[in-house]
Amino acid sequence: MANTTFSGPVRSENGFEAITKNTSTGAVTTNATYGASITGGVQTLSGAGAVDLTNLITELTTAGGAAAVTLADGTTSGQVKIINMIVDGGGTATVTPVTFASGTTVAFDAVAESVTLVWNSTIGWVATSVQGATIA
Repeated sequence: MANTTFSGPVRSENGFEAITKNTSTGAVTTNATYGASITGGVQTLSGAGAVDLTNLITELTTAGGAAAVTLADGTTSGQVKIINMIVDGGGTATVTPVTFASGTTVAFDAVAESVTLVWNSTIGWVATSVQGATIA
């Protein structure tokens, strides 16, 4: 099926799903569900690396040492990114956004620490909620 652009409101009684289809296998992956609640995809990141912009949530796991984590600029004003630490292996995960209106870095060093960020194309990522993580 081809993509369709609508000029008016689109309604559904049973919600919507944002999906991707693997071109090789044809397997369909649901990335987000929009209905009575919004459910986004989850990225699991172990150690150093880059937070992706395609999933709503990134779950961090650290080992014994420090983990340098990067976050690129968002793609659209209003984009939301939630980052949670789910496994603390003894190290600190430090997230460095390219453009961060609320500081320079966000450090995670304990399970259940979390930050919710919203992208603004003028000023960058804005921390709208912080649970235990340290913004510097």
